[in-house]
Amino acid sequence: METKEIVLQTLKSSDKPLKSAEIAAQAGIDKAAVDKAIQSLKKEEKIVSPKVCYYSAK
Repeated sequence: METKEIVLQTLKSSDKPLKSAEIAAQAGIDKAAVDKAIQSLKKEEKIVSPKVCYYSAK
């Protein structure tokens, strides 16, 4: 599974917005990879940022 898909699934399974470090910990992947995936998903408008540095799936 691609990193973007893992990040999106992690956000969908969470009931609250998560920081990138929390996403990395839950998904078991590197934080730098999570940050890249978040930037890509934001451009694709698949995730939103309700608060600064927190992310949730649309």
